[in-house]
Amino acid sequence: MTHDKAGPESAPDAPHDPPKTSRPPARWPLILLALPAGVATWAGWVGLGEKTGFGVVKPLPGILDDFDINTAVTLPIGVETYAAYALGAWLNRSPRISDSTRRFAKWSAIGSLILGMLGQVAYHLLEVHGIHTAPWQVTTAVSCLPVLVLGMGAGLSHMIARDLHSPVPDPTPPIPGDVPEPQQEPVPDPDAARAVDELIAWTHRVGGPRPDLPGSTEVRVPEGVPEPDPACTSAAQHYAVMLAAGEVPSIRQLKKEMRIGQDKATQVRAYLTALVDRRQQAQQAEAVPV
Repeated sequence: MTHDKAGPESAPDAPHDPPKTSRPPARWPLILLALPAGVATWAGWVGLGEKTGFGVVKPLPGILDDFDINTAVTLPIGVETYAAYALGAWLNRSPRISDSTRRFAKWSAIGSLILGMLGQVAYHLLEVHGIHTAPWQVTTAVSCLPVLVLGMGAGLSHMIARDLHSPVPDPTPPIPGDVPEPQQEPVPDPDAARAVDELIAWTHRVGGPRPDLPGSTEVRVPEGVPEPDPACTSAAQHYAVMLAAGEVPSIRQLKKEMRIGQDKATQVRAYLTALVDRRQQAQQAEAVPV
């Protein structure tokens, strides 16, 4: 009695374990990080604001005379909030956010974090030295922060809104409307190709006899055709199919495909024209009844 061993391939209907998805990291440690950092930065900015002229004001005089607010709280709210906002826009992986918006968010977030560090350093230096009124340089820089943060925040918000309302670009390339049909190459004529090969071989023979033609037909090469050179013979081999069909490439085509100049292309085309004329004369001579 034999027992068959069931392998992995013998049980195709076996249930598969669902793919395990990685869980995002827990966010509760951010609360522990944010609480002490928030207390320290809040105290530093409020203390620096009080040393640079920020203080209790009545924002609505004549309307709410009893309503007072300490403007020093605007510094930690504005600077640190914008740094977090720009940092989120910079690290956002949405493909709809453009590179220019992401670049602006990146550098403005870095700049806001640097300003926050400088503000904390300035406050603690003034505090340890017992200075209750900050120098005018520090006061000037701190007083510009609310306006600076407002401008960067509004600009970044408009840039993100522009990107989200812009149409998503189509990754597929556009298909042209009128696509020309590919031109079919002429069917080579074996007899004509053999005649061209004989003419090419004749150009390589120095002083050798010309290939025999039917009858006594005289081949007349147009005047001004230079002696054949490597460029001419190479072009005759390259365009053998066209020459067999009785076609001669243009000077522009010769310049582009053979990578030669205007004068050399003119010389090569004259040579190829002579080959085609010689082939046609040979065919005409063969057609003459003996």
